[in-house]
Amino acid sequence: MAPKTGSGNLFMVFGEPDIDIQQTAEGVVVEIRGIDVYDPTQGAIRSNGTNEIALWMIDTDYDGESFFVRHCYFTGGNDPYKRLKQALKADIDEDAWAALYTTRSQPFRSPATGKIAVKVINHYGDEVLQVYDV
Repeated sequence: MAPKTGSGNLFMVFGEPDIDIQQTAEGVVVEIRGIDVYDPTQGAIRSNGTNEIALWMIDTDYDGESFFVRHCYFTGGNDPYKRLKQALKADIDEDAWAALYTTRSQPFRSPATGKIAVKVINHYGDEVLQVYDV
């Protein structure tokens, strides 16, 4: 007889990044302000600021089929620079890290497809993806 296992909490995460998209002289710039995720155990939306975001990524020319990471940024607390440095067991250029540890993307050209996709992963492991027309 097979052992009994606990019921799993299998569910699809529903959520949306809170972002601002700007057209600047240098190109399109995305700024992340937080993430909203539906918590099915509470039946409510959990809103988090950028301190709860582990990383966020942008596909700057989303084709509607595959998400291709073209920009990747980190935010959040708990001194991620120190943790990354320890994990890699190496020194990391602080200026290079500062360019990646941000809530505002580097400018990029307007997409040929007219669409970008933003994927956000928070510290709970929730992953959300949203597509935007630009």
